[in-house]
Amino acid sequence: MTFASLLALAAEEGGHHGGNVQAETFVYGVIAFVVFVVLSLVTLSYRNVANRHAHKAEAYTQKHGTPTPEAHGH
Repeated sequence: MTFASLLALAAEEGGHHGGNVQAETFVYGVIAFVVFVVLSLVTLSYRNVANRHAHKAEAYTQKHGTPTPEAHGH
């Protein structure tokens, strides 16, 4: 089979697509949207975490003095 006939055969086969492409790929968009929503909820769950334990930070500061920048827990 020559290259030209192979291209003609591929072009002929490419035109016969059964079904709606948008409907077939809609599920991928829904899955991506759900993943991004879940990841955004995880990100938002860490919002304001430092202020949840302010009483512990104040007690530590009173007992040990002002913490140095190296002692921030990371």
